[in-house]
Amino acid sequence: MNRLLKVLVLSLIAVLLAVAQEGMWLLSQLDQLDLKQKGLQLEVSSIYNGQKPSLTNAVVQLGGGTASFVSPEGLLLTNHHVAYTALQRASSANSNYLRDGFLAASKAEEIKAPGYRALSLLEMKDVTADVLAAGKAASDPAERAKLQAKKIAEMTEAAKNGKADIVANVAEMFNGRQHILYIYKSFKDIRIVYSPPSAIGKFGGEIDNWMWPRHTGDFSFMRVYVSPDGTGSEYSAENVPYAPKVWLKVAKAPLKEGDYTFVVGFPGFTTRYRDFNSANWNYTVNYPFTIKNFREVIALLDEQTKGDAEGVIKVASLRAGLANTLKNFEGKVSGMKKTNFVGKKKEFEAEFMKWVNADAKRKERYADIFVRTTELYDALAKTKERDNVFGVFQGLSGTPLGVAAQIYLLRQELEKPEGERQPGLTEQAVEEASANLPFAYANYHEKTDKALMVRALRMLDALPEGQRVKELDYLLKDPNRSIEQFVEEAFRTSRLTDLTYAQGLLKKSMKELEALNDPFITLVQKTAALGEELQKANQAFGAKVGELRKRYIDALYEWKGATLYPDANGTIRFTSGPVKGYKPADAVWYSPFTTLSGVIEKNTGEEPFDVPPGLVDLAAKKEFGKWVDPTLRDVPVAFTHQIDITGGNSGSPVMNAKGELIGVVFDGNYEAMISDWQYDPALQRAISVDVRYVLFVTEKYGKAGFLLKEMGN
Repeated sequence: MNRLLKVLVLSLIAVLLAVAQEGMWLLSQLDQLDLKQKGLQLEVSSIYNGQKPSLTNAVVQLGGGTASFVSPEGLLLTNHHVAYTALQRASSANSNYLRDGFLAASKAEEIKAPGYRALSLLEMKDVTADVLAAGKAASDPAERAKLQAKKIAEMTEAAKNGKADIVANVAEMFNGRQHILYIYKSFKDIRIVYSPPSAIGKFGGEIDNWMWPRHTGDFSFMRVYVSPDGTGSEYSAENVPYAPKVWLKVAKAPLKEGDYTFVVGFPGFTTRYRDFNSANWNYTVNYPFTIKNFREVIALLDEQTKGDAEGVIKVASLRAGLANTLKNFEGKVSGMKKTNFVGKKKEFEAEFMKWVNADAKRKERYADIFVRTTELYDALAKTKERDNVFGVFQGLSGTPLGVAAQIYLLRQELEKPEGERQPGLTEQAVEEASANLPFAYANYHEKTDKALMVRALRMLDALPEGQRVKELDYLLKDPNRSIEQFVEEAFRTSRLTDLTYAQGLLKKSMKELEALNDPFITLVQKTAALGEELQKANQAFGAKVGELRKRYIDALYEWKGATLYPDANGTIRFTSGPVKGYKPADAVWYSPFTTLSGVIEKNTGEEPFDVPPGLVDLAAKKEFGKWVDPTLRDVPVAFTHQIDITGGNSGSPVMNAKGELIGVVFDGNYEAMISDWQYDPALQRAISVDVRYVLFVTEKYGKAGFLLKEMGN
């Protein structure tokens, strides 16, 4: 068995002692990990305790990432790129907080982070028996999934107990082998406190993104506010800073190579238990299409906003998200190709099938898993061109069409009999949609949105005959009007470019919406049936392939009898490992620390390596304060450590063996981009900004020493 196949086997069966740092573990699994032997100096109950406050209570989910409380007054520390959309929404050409940064000199000057919500875990409970029992009577996987979804909706509604600031959801682990109910306190009044300029917070830009050595000060401070009675409510001048039960304290001792670290955060999505079919589909279909699509959209955004300062701000969040995913997918494809990952998946499954076929009972239970999964993916392939392009039409064709789809499809669902609509969907969704619409229009830039829509329609028009969306032939085959003319006319005649008007449409019936003859709504109306057909097909695919994947997990348990961690799915997880460099190539060794001197060495004076003059001056004068490392004799900027993370961990606090704050996770390394599929202990590293650089920049450059005092430093 060659080296990569061994790594795959270890990844799939998660042998705890063989790969100590692998795994994004459930909090309920911490007792299994022998953390004291690995270096932890705390009791496991100090990290997570379902009965009393613990370090986990200081960690929240925020804006697609993670953050942590670092003061008794609700101060949050997270990544600059997690706060990025909030900064974008609050910015204008005259007040460009993305470029210039932001500092509130007092709490009264802190500004809203529009659309941001923080979730703090209150309780987690295994509800597997209840969920599985709800679908037991159904033989069809899709019907079973529907019955289980109905039960889950009932359970989560009961868990909220009528409280507006309680959020509940049931997360599926191991493709349905386990179901856990998570109950959170929700905070809706989040405010921006301090964020460095992009020349610090995004230093290195897309060139350095996912790369090591890294010199980015990727951090921002925000604050959580609640109503005077402690309820997590919307923004109000009467609200007060939240007083968390637990907040993190900054480490006093300097961090050094080999030190034990652990992270608690909300990793987004991994696929380590997927089979060859899924790996091959992503390698040959999903990743290549997305890479090409996102490259083209980024180029379009840059072209349409060139020389337009307001336009650059409007598309900044979208562009950053696309660029981040693009480079991530490019890394995945590169890594899969370099290691023959898909081929090794096939080899592993051949070994698995030898084990299955060696026993009649196992053969009866598991022999058809890969065959049936192949059939499901073959069915997907028949319409992949149409489905990919229709996805662009639905998601990347401009704000007005996106808003029209949200309004029309929400009303369509609500007008269905309750038993047929999405479980748990009520008229309250209308109010929530109205509250969220301003965030859609925060990204509206007419010139860009027109170009996006033209591009999407051209892609639809270019589909081969067997893959065409015939519902749009009225537009695409109109000999008297070009696509460009249609788009110009649509933007000129529709009122969906206006937020207030759009909010007013949310309470209209489908019949009333259709009577408007709005060009955007008409587009949605004509493609709604196809959209629903694809949605049902995807749900059926998900239910069927989910059943097969669950059986595969069952087989892995039976085969190896080892403890497994579930794939990441946005729920709170734990991971740990030492500060450690790595060898990316022959004759190359990367040290685990970067320093302020390295920032200055990269300075070109031009974006994205334009170090602010104030920071250059501090470095030249060596005004490091108490943030200098005694060994490095410099201010440490970032470090690598051998832990297991993925997207969603951004902003997660990094703690030392004593549970003290030592850094903030912000990236992974390019050499390990296929880590969502497999864990390689030799290569996979998390990149975290050192808390000493965070505090150095905040105090010395940002002139915000009062925040350090609030944190107890």
